[in-house]
Amino acid sequence: MRILLVEDEADLAQALASALRQNQAVVDVASSLRAAEEAALGAPYDVVVLDRGLPDGDGLSLVAFLAQNNIACAVLVLTAMTDVAERVLSLDGGADDYLAKPFSMDELLARVRALARRPAVRANFLTTLGQLRFDHHTRQAHVGEACLTLPRRELLVLETLLEHRGRTVLREALQDRVYGHKDDIQSNALDTHVSRLRSKLDKAGAQVEIHAIRGVGYLMCAPSSA
Repeated sequence: MRILLVEDEADLAQALASALRQNQAVVDVASSLRAAEEAALGAPYDVVVLDRGLPDGDGLSLVAFLAQNNIACAVLVLTAMTDVAERVLSLDGGADDYLAKPFSMDELLARVRALARRPAVRANFLTTLGQLRFDHHTRQAHVGEACLTLPRRELLVLETLLEHRGRTVLREALQDRVYGHKDDIQSNALDTHVSRLRSKLDKAGAQVEIHAIRGVGYLMCAPSSA
């Protein structure tokens, strides 16, 4: 899951980003509307966590910007405004959910997970390929009855390739799902994650294949459809 966090309070942004990353999310942080717009145009996001009070305007204008540019993602609005009218304004403005400050971190994480499970964000809860099953709700992979434990980046690679199974995922698109904007990416890092994932799937008997399309990207399929 990739999240765009739009929050101008540095300490709060750091705390939120840390909590989200500990829950297996890739997080990009923007501290203004302009930075958020540039980020939204440059990468695909599953959920936007959006502060209303930003230095260059009301965060709700980003919701309109997303709609105008046909960018599909769920939006959770954060605000210090507790008035019912403001809450209604956020929802009528296109936000999918609303959370008033101060809030519990556990509640924020639960709401983000709930938004990521919605049909507009995640078309199917369960993907099956070969002997591999991936639950998009719990974000767990199983081969037969065994749970396959994967590091965060390998899990993101698997999730993305499964979402596009049978189709080639461009290297740049896969990298966008696995890394944040500020991550220091080594030239062969993505290939290493894919190689390790492939090895683990083979060892577990998943009966799936990951093909490297030279100069283009990667494709995951069952052996019979290769």
